[in-house]
Amino acid sequence: MAEIDLAGLALAPGERVVVAMSGGVDSAVTAALLKEAGCDVVGITLQLYDHGQAAGKKGACCAGQDIEDARNVADAIGIPHYVLDFEARFKAAVIDDFAESYAAGRTPIPCVRCNQRVKFRDLLEVARELGAVALATGHYARRVGGRAGAELWRARDAQKDQSYFLFATTQDQLDFVRFPLGALDKATTRAVAERLALPVAQKPESQDICFVPTGHYSNIVGKLAPRAMRKGAILHVDGRQLGEHAGIGRFTVGQRRGLKVAEGEPLYVVGLDAEEAIVHVGPRAAGLTSGLTVADCNWLGRPAAGDRLAIKHRYNEPAVTGRLAAPAIGESARLAFDEPQAGVAPGQAAVLYAGERLLGGGWIERTSPARGKAGIEPHAATVLGA
Repeated sequence: MAEIDLAGLALAPGERVVVAMSGGVDSAVTAALLKEAGCDVVGITLQLYDHGQAAGKKGACCAGQDIEDARNVADAIGIPHYVLDFEARFKAAVIDDFAESYAAGRTPIPCVRCNQRVKFRDLLEVARELGAVALATGHYARRVGGRAGAELWRARDAQKDQSYFLFATTQDQLDFVRFPLGALDKATTRAVAERLALPVAQKPESQDICFVPTGHYSNIVGKLAPRAMRKGAILHVDGRQLGEHAGIGRFTVGQRRGLKVAEGEPLYVVGLDAEEAIVHVGPRAAGLTSGLTVADCNWLGRPAAGDRLAIKHRYNEPAVTGRLAAPAIGESARLAFDEPQAGVAPGQAAVLYAGERLLGGGWIERTSPARGKAGIEPHAATVLGA
């Protein structure tokens, strides 16, 4: 039977903890276990967009039904629950950024932006104003006490680890935030929900971008950033035009499906020129990357030049080995892979680990093509078009 070790979370019975409740099973179990352990729990759900447009859609967080689910869980476990209207903040900080990134030929990560600009900034301040000693979330990650303050570690369940989405969490925020599910796997979380008879025990896991519960993300990109849907050419890296596309906002570097062009070998998107509305495609080798530059870095543990690290350049890709190619100066850093990597996309994050500990990361700005590989410098056009 899973229980929460309050001492391990640097909490004590009776202390007030605000829990960010999305309406899903993870945040519900987080609130319930903290309540069971004796904390003074307050649940808060954020209305992040016009949930009326998404009512009835299963598997999308923060929609109207999800707010009701969070309220029902709070009632079931006997804690106060509040809904805060953050719609305007969320649109400016996350949705608009999402659309503008695609229009610039980048591939955004809205979940990171939401954590960075809404949950761990605005909601965290609300928690402090309510007299809480911590803000708890249902993320699968671990907060471990260290000599210089709290450290961010991978979740014990590698399949559920969400630390990548938390790389932009500052040291001050990490000292305040707690992740009670970091030592659990999903099956255990479900079992706890069943044991406590939580109304969301069998609720499906969210699969969609919360503000795109139906249709394709390009619909919202086209509405907010029409230039992203400007027609243009699909060019092979050898210079041939293979066809036309209906907007660079429909593509990401590394993409293979949906190109709608025929060639004698599989083709991948290896670059996006936002200024000229060109999608560059080629064989997988043409998009291989030996290194990259990241900007707007956040450091929770400062690596030194030459340090061997695990680098995760996309959430759904495994971490690979590499090194810090040059000293991390301010908010920028250069990274080098031990082996060339495919699908490294500007706009995504490169996150650095030393063993289980997350040291920091930044947003991918530009990449270096692998030497000896045929093709263009695949991402230079993307940077120019940003």
